[in-house]
Amino acid sequence: MVKSCAPLGGAHWECGIIYFADMPEISIKAEGLFHLGSWSITNAVVLSFLALVVLVAIGLTLRKKLSLIPGKLQGVFELLLEEILKLMDSVLGERRTSEKYLPLVATIFLFILTSNWLGLFPGIGSLVLKNAGHGPVPLLRSPASDLNFTIALAVVSVLAANILGPMALGFKRYFSKFFTIKNPFKFFIGLLEFISEFVKIISFSFRLFGNVFAGEVLLTIVLFLVPYAVPLPFMFLEIFVGFIQAFIFAMLTLVFIAMATRPHEEH
Repeated sequence: MVKSCAPLGGAHWECGIIYFADMPEISIKAEGLFHLGSWSITNAVVLSFLALVVLVAIGLTLRKKLSLIPGKLQGVFELLLEEILKLMDSVLGERRTSEKYLPLVATIFLFILTSNWLGLFPGIGSLVLKNAGHGPVPLLRSPASDLNFTIALAVVSVLAANILGPMALGFKRYFSKFFTIKNPFKFFIGLLEFISEFVKIISFSFRLFGNVFAGEVLLTIVLFLVPYAVPLPFMFLEIFVGFIQAFIFAMLTLVFIAMATRPHEEH
């Protein structure tokens, strides 16, 4: 919808509203599809479950094909795994610790990456459900374009760091960096660090949400205005952005775990 004004002469203008009837509605929140009891199942939740199914299917398929003498596909995955562990070694300092925290970090990365790329898959946006009184509703929506999804991931990441920290250092030693009465300066610094743990959730969630949602809006507008070859560069850009955002989220989780499991004096 665009407001248009045209001069009638002198200082008088005639204004009207131009409607684009075919322009898809852009909603900042995920649209509800149905209810399970008091729970509203949104299109973002549906796609997140689809991403989960895809990852589980790929994992089970690869597990069946594992062998002592790796083939080409298994060799590629083993090479990628080795490079990931080397990257984690550079942050955590040793291979044993990297292998310990690999499942959490890799799961976060793969889940965000799969959900981001599935949201860009051709035809995803064209699947709609008719919702009486509200117009057509997309059946699937990228989970990271829903703030609830990104907040949940941020809570998991920050909570994991604050659970693994006491497990590695001990409860008293870990929380002494937040609460100490040795001197007023250290007490103030510890209080700031404690508040920063909650700030991490906000920064984590809004960074991922903002980038993915902005990308979806950009693609929607470009596809509506020029629906042929022009959107392809933007599509490849969003594929890259989806990878980068998953990588950043996983790496920040890894850094927070490293900071939490390392003695405070070594930071």
